Order: sequence, then structure tokens, then C-alpha cells
Amino acid sequence: MRPRVSLQDSALRNGNFSLQINPVRSEDAGLYEALVAYDTEVQSCQVELGVITVTISPSSPVVENEPLLLSCNSSHRASLVETCWFHNGSPVSTSRTFCSLHGALYILRPATSDAGSWRCQLRYSDNEIISATYNLRILGFDGPTNPVVYAAAGSAAD
Repeated sequence: MRPRVSLQDSALRNGNFSLQINPVRSEDAGLYEALVAYDTEVQSCQVELGVITVTISPSSPVVENEPLLLSCNSSHRASLVETCWFHNGSPVSTSRTFCSLHGALYILRPATSDAGSWRCQLRYSDNEIISATYNLRILGFDGPTNPVVYAAAGSAAD
């Protein structure tokens, strides 16, 4: 896992044996165990790392009016009960523009207003709730809806 994994040497002296993984990948999910020997004592600790991913298809950049699929997947072992999507903090409901299918969100005609923070929230049969965020960028024209712009003669026009 090198060079993505590190231990903070200075923290070891203070009893902090934290393992840092950056960036986390899907294949990093699983059980981790730390064994620390000090004099005649041996301490152990087990931590399970779960990983959640949000992917986009087709991959970025997303172009305005071209359909896209946001998918949300987790390494959690219980069965998935519910998936909720949020755009800039507000819940997204199924409509002619947004269609939710098996943990994924299909956006039929993405607009520049659909750019921003998308969060998926997964609820499992053991009542575990897991969420992840994806910052969506959309290439498109973010100008006036009326394509006619008036400018005074001799002035600048944008």
C-alpha cells in the first residue's frame, strides 16, 4: 500500500499508533490489526475499514444535456434497504429529470444548475447508515436563457 500508508513517528512516543491511508481505495476495505509490544506487554487492536464509493458514468467531464449515472456502492455486508440522494443538502425525488435505480441516480438531462455536491445515503438491514459525497462539475453554457443580448453602441458586451 506504499506510499499511501503512513504512521506518525512522533505520535508513536505518545502511544498513538494510528495508521493513515490516503487516498483510500475500494480494495482497502477489510480488517486491520495492530500489535504493539512494549517491554513484556503486547497490546492488540482490530479495526474494520469500510469503504463507500460514488462513481459517475460516463466519466468526467460531464457535458450539459448528456445523460449521466451516479452510482453509490459500499463494502458493508448487510443487505441494502434504501438509497437516498441529496443535491446541495436538499433531498432529490424521482421526476422526469431524476430516476433512482438500485442505489444509482440517473440524470436524464443534466444542466449547469445540477453541478455541486451530490450525497448518497445508504441504509442497510442492520440499520447502519453510510453516506458519501461527490462534487459534480458540468460543462455547459451558464448564461441568459434568452440568446439575445443588447449593448449600447460604443460600450463593451459580454
